[in-house]
Amino acid sequence: MTTHSLRYLSLAGLSFVALLATSATAQAQDEFTAPLTALATSDIAALASDPVLIDAIKAQNAISGSYDQAKIDALDAQWRAEVDAASKPLIDATLGNAASMYLSGVQEEAMGKYTEIFAMDAKGLNVAQSTLTSDYWQGDEDKFSASFGAGANAVHIGEIEQDESTQAFQSQVSIPISDPATGALIGAITVGVDVSML
Repeated sequence: MTTHSLRYLSLAGLSFVALLATSATAQAQDEFTAPLTALATSDIAALASDPVLIDAIKAQNAISGSYDQAKIDALDAQWRAEVDAASKPLIDATLGNAASMYLSGVQEEAMGKYTEIFAMDAKGLNVAQSTLTSDYWQGDEDKFSASFGAGANAVHIGEIEQDESTQAFQSQVSIPISDPATGALIGAITVGVDVSML
């Protein structure tokens, strides 16, 4: 067998392995779609309706409602810079608020089922979170546009991915949040779910 033939077989083998991996991911996604959707419409919807979280989102909307894209980008850049900085005023203010403490408690009580929880305002900016996120603005991502942007009953289920730090396979499940008093959409919430615990 020539070197060229061996190289071709090697590439063909790699392509087959990649195809198998893609197929396995698609199967896993299909397998968990129903339980993740059920979780979104029950447990996640219930935690998203907590008055502490609703009040925090409404309060932030009153401030961020007038923000233009330049202001949003500046805040996102500030957050990203603070992640590795000694001084973290924006991060500390967000992680230290009552709504973030509530989400941290929910994650702790879930005993590993939830890997992260964060809520966003109507602009897609973080309002509260159980753990530190790498960025402050989620408005340009599917977790926001396919939940808040898709209407009141939307459920967005992200791809199942392996977390590098925990090695757990997880999916981000996102739903919009409505004001219970008016029914108006005010924000969204994303919950990282360890699919092995479903």
